[in-house]
Amino acid sequence: MLYEAALDSRRWGEALDLFRSLFQANYVTLILRGPDASNLGMMIAVGLEGADKVSYLPYGHTTTPFVNQPADKVFTVEDLMTEAEWRRTPYFQHWCAPNDVFHVLGADISTPDSGKLRFRITRGEAAPKFSALDRARCEALLPHLRRALHIHNLIDRSESLGTLYSQAIGRLSVGTILLDETGKVLEQNLVAREVLAQNDGLKLVGGRLEASYPSDNRELQQLVRSAFARNAGDPVSIASAMSVSRPSGQVSLGVVVEPVPSQEWAEGKGQPAVVVYIRDAAGKSLASTAAAKQLFNLTPAETALAMELANGLSLEEAAEALNIRRNTARAHLRSIFSKTGVRRQTELVRIMLNSVAALSRNR
Repeated sequence: MLYEAALDSRRWGEALDLFRSLFQANYVTLILRGPDASNLGMMIAVGLEGADKVSYLPYGHTTTPFVNQPADKVFTVEDLMTEAEWRRTPYFQHWCAPNDVFHVLGADISTPDSGKLRFRITRGEAAPKFSALDRARCEALLPHLRRALHIHNLIDRSESLGTLYSQAIGRLSVGTILLDETGKVLEQNLVAREVLAQNDGLKLVGGRLEASYPSDNRELQQLVRSAFARNAGDPVSIASAMSVSRPSGQVSLGVVVEPVPSQEWAEGKGQPAVVVYIRDAAGKSLASTAAAKQLFNLTPAETALAMELANGLSLEEAAEALNIRRNTARAHLRSIFSKTGVRRQTELVRIMLNSVAALSRNR
């Protein structure tokens, strides 16, 4: 169950509840983060009356008698102080006693990248104190708990980075579509969904990606088959990029097809095998106006004009779209040139499109 929890955060409650049953405890707590000046900390707890099986709660205790314990070493209250000393501690009087926490078995678990995580098993005062067998069981389970936490942290970090990179690709107006080994669409980002929803050049037919025109579709399917072959390790040298014509007459979509690097241990069906990148050159830039303003020290009016020019409008069209006079637009453009160091409108468009403004979250 610990390793199931490492793969799925929702299973931590089940794992900790098994600890509670095994040790006949009233509470089992995993303190993920201690409090500091910027946050209250966080803990996972099972056994709280009136709560669900697992509770994610802020952990605000800044002073406990269990701080600075040796890493990965099981301890009890008896190892650290006498019963009288324990009863006199503010931590016991203000938190433990009101919640019937008297016997404590715990360990500070070290993980490679997350410092120490605090693990606590408790019993009420009427229950027997933790025995040598309880300590031995906890010591035996501790390496598995530490390993499961480390796996969980690695997966969480990988998923966070994957989400971050996916969002960055989306902000650059690049659509991504993942295909499995049969060509069926597994995933698509927001940009790809918007392109497919237009049904203008590319479409989904029976859960598979197709081009609108037969000649384009034959080329697209050939690129996908070539990517499958490269995924399997076959040396195939066929261009992986193409233009897809659009029935609307707008500029063609740009498409790149690449194999997803395969994992030797992951040959199951339904795995991502090919990624299709789509770029709509006619689409508007998703660059952040706030970021563009900060990058080039532009006024709001200058930023608005620069963004319209980056979206392909002429100066006259941009002035009309912004409902300003042409002379005003020309004055804004001269100021933009001065601030950005460019001399021509084409250069301005280039630096706007190539800037990091599109990567900013702020709009």
